[in-house]
Amino acid sequence: MNFSIVVPIYNEEDSIQELHRALAAALDPVDTDYEIILVDDGSTDGSFSALQTIAANDGRVKIIRLRRNFGQTAAMSAGFDAASGSVIIPMDGDLQNDPADIPRLISKIDEGFDVVSGWRNDRKDTFLTRKIPSMLANLLISRLTGVHLHDYGCTLKAYRREVLDGINLYGEMHRFVPALASQVGAKVTELPVNHRPRLHGVSKYGISRTLRVILDLMTVKFLLTYSTKPIQLFGKWGVYTLLAGLGSGAMTVYMKVFEHFSMNRNPLLILTAFLLFMGIQFIVLGLLGELNARTYYEAQGKPIYVIRDRINLG
Repeated sequence: MNFSIVVPIYNEEDSIQELHRALAAALDPVDTDYEIILVDDGSTDGSFSALQTIAANDGRVKIIRLRRNFGQTAAMSAGFDAASGSVIIPMDGDLQNDPADIPRLISKIDEGFDVVSGWRNDRKDTFLTRKIPSMLANLLISRLTGVHLHDYGCTLKAYRREVLDGINLYGEMHRFVPALASQVGAKVTELPVNHRPRLHGVSKYGISRTLRVILDLMTVKFLLTYSTKPIQLFGKWGVYTLLAGLGSGAMTVYMKVFEHFSMNRNPLLILTAFLLFMGIQFIVLGLLGELNARTYYEAQGKPIYVIRDRINLG
């Protein structure tokens, strides 16, 4: 199997048949084997029945049905685990992603890239509630991760299988896969893709998603920078806080000795105690993080490196 298309489905009954026709029209001319994995993420409409009908008439279509609605990231992860293609291409099931762009993504992968991220440069969404929050989020994600993409939120992407094999997805992490892949040396690029207006159903995402993205971004930043060395993050702030506490304590003593200002009336005494306590807490937190990091890597036999090639090593 050369490549796998993974499509999370949630209450998209009206779009499924048209989605399948569009995928077949885009992929049949491509001279290669492919599979379509449609993941029903606990739909409550007739989506699963429509999926069954498609699978009965097309052997290239595989169906996964989750017991309840786990969310897009979980549905996508289930599809990734079931995929057998050497290239895996996720996309939305609402017809806003254009299947005709898939051969272009594959061609870009063939140029030697490991991740090709779609960029909806002419996005057909509302300006105030979708475009503006998305632009701000993309700027923030690019700045914090160091992987500069215009559109992290576009589901239509192409990944080499070996890139996804080392990445476990939680929360809303699917949008951060290019940044996580870059951590292990993947070559990441971006390709403008078509974005179409929604014809059926309603969007499953609103502006409330922004908070979840920000929280997951904190996790990604930590994983990218400090997952194998948490003491360098918490220990650094612990030392800074201890130094500030010592400085505050020194000022408290100076004011007592030279200015005869009572220590029990000096708010700097409380600040000193607070800073010293917080400094110790930061350092202890860093040490506990080190223990957890070692447990994570050593219990699984998981290396802290990723090898690209082996030559004459057997």
